[in-house]
Amino acid sequence: ICACLVGSEMCIRDRNIYIPIMADIKSEEAGEKKSLNFIEQIVEKDLKEGKNGGKVQTRFPPEPNGYLHIGHAKAICLDFGIAADHNGICNLRFDDTNPTKEDVEYVEAIKEDIQWLGYQWGNEYYASDYFQQLWDFAIRLIEEGKAYIDEQTSEQIAQQKGTPTQPGVESPYRNRPIEESLSLFKKMNTGEIAEGAMVLRAKIDMANPNMHFRDPIIYRVVNHPHHRTGTTWKAYPMYDFAHGQSDYFEGVTHSLCTLEFVPHRPLYDLFVDWVKEGKDLDDNRPHQYEFNKLNLSYTLMSKRNLLILVKEKLVNGWDDPRMPTICGFRRRGYSPESIHKFIDKIGYTTYDALNEFALLESAVREDLNTRATRISAVVNPVKLVITNYPEGKVEELEAINNPEKPEEGSHFIEFSRELWMEREDFMENAPKKYFRMTPGQEVRLKSAYIVKCTGCKKNEAGEVVEVYCEYDPNTKSGMPEANRKVKGTLHWVSCDHCLEAEVRLYDRLWKVENPRDELTAIREAKNCDALEAMKDIINPDSLNILPHCYIEKYAAGMKPLTYLQFQRIGYFNVDPDSTPEKMVFNRTVGLKDTWGKINK
Repeated sequence: ICACLVGSEMCIRDRNIYIPIMADIKSEEAGEKKSLNFIEQIVEKDLKEGKNGGKVQTRFPPEPNGYLHIGHAKAICLDFGIAADHNGICNLRFDDTNPTKEDVEYVEAIKEDIQWLGYQWGNEYYASDYFQQLWDFAIRLIEEGKAYIDEQTSEQIAQQKGTPTQPGVESPYRNRPIEESLSLFKKMNTGEIAEGAMVLRAKIDMANPNMHFRDPIIYRVVNHPHHRTGTTWKAYPMYDFAHGQSDYFEGVTHSLCTLEFVPHRPLYDLFVDWVKEGKDLDDNRPHQYEFNKLNLSYTLMSKRNLLILVKEKLVNGWDDPRMPTICGFRRRGYSPESIHKFIDKIGYTTYDALNEFALLESAVREDLNTRATRISAVVNPVKLVITNYPEGKVEELEAINNPEKPEEGSHFIEFSRELWMEREDFMENAPKKYFRMTPGQEVRLKSAYIVKCTGCKKNEAGEVVEVYCEYDPNTKSGMPEANRKVKGTLHWVSCDHCLEAEVRLYDRLWKVENPRDELTAIREAKNCDALEAMKDIINPDSLNILPHCYIEKYAAGMKPLTYLQFQRIGYFNVDPDSTPEKMVFNRTVGLKDTWGKINK
């Protein structure tokens, strides 16, 4: 597949057929123009031509060897979305062919993540459901002379594969008698054969320019209990052998994969041809199509590297809000809708690109702006005393829950003589264009009064411990004189009517834009392992815990994962660590993108 330009449209060339990547196509169901990505175009074309009996069936096939990350979310949205848009079915199929890395914990986590994103699978399958069928298929290939047992080491096999420009060398076991290969293959599954002692290879073409055709390994020995089948199997199929056949057994019509599987597609088709046993599948067979991965700046998404972060306690588990896992984003306060919005923005193409993390954050801001409840919170407090406000007096002021959704109503926040304000909102000796709290200057306290700063009190270390001001009782929000213009508006909470809370300020985990490439470069330069390389580029300021913050008491008892906006600060949510006695909040994203400015 190669990218080319035809007229003004970007296209892909696939088997002499040009398919536009993006075009405006009439959607018959909606009765209006809709921009379809190239996968959707393929599906609609297949339906019009009556392929696969006019049905659409997809599958999402994760390996249960870790938690899903946001890259998987892109595949989930495509697999499930394509099926839903065409009255089809998307099945969930766990690719559980490597028992040494797989666990039931991961199975359950994957299900939870898919459902949180808003999808429900048609059927739940496992590659292990087909172990017997795959075994029988492998036996048939040996009997037909299309597979043989090879006793070379993995290093010898790799050397004999050749290079993309140099043909491979046939294994000395390639023409082993069929009966001998059959006997040895059966022993691979009895426990008599040690791991690595032998493999089953498909006999295809050692001179084929596609390296995947050079007698690929299709079975190996793994002496480790399987999370579903226990010790029944010792010989396990390889991904390339199990994947296409599983699609075929299930009736998948469109097998959607990422771009690294482009060179695997001919092998996928060949194995489907071999397994069909003479059946005519011309218009009724699974077809593999490939799309670009989701790559994000300042993000590392390899499960192998994420596992290192978890095991070495560089993060606090798979759902640490700094992790790119779906459960991590959920805990940080991202909504499913915000992730959908981001994926819609970047789309699906046939070339890989590095997407800006800032684009994801902008999608989150857009979504949370419409759904987050506004509350007042002070994360770096200093006391503000209104010296001319009556002692003991308390007013209840109305606060709108969400100005974007008036139907969500309002709540009341208490106003009193002593308030908490943000320390950074006061400056004793301020520059000319400083419009917050400074001696002699007026500001508005949000939803309350205009006040004028009269001074401050410091401790022995010279730190400001109290700020003093006087209020104008005629400037309460809603009064005629409340329209008097002042340039600064500050948020606050009443000292006697708030909750002390812990606030966790999360930032990006990596200091570099492309941590994957940087890790590779560091490992080569230092000849070190991944863990040591990670320590060079991990952001030491990715988490800042503020244990003594103040939140208006309206937030008391809010459920975990509630979406909030701390006014003038950013979007936050309630962390599952929260208790009625001690609320904990996570920063989801700031109100504006500051990271880009800092790093330019």
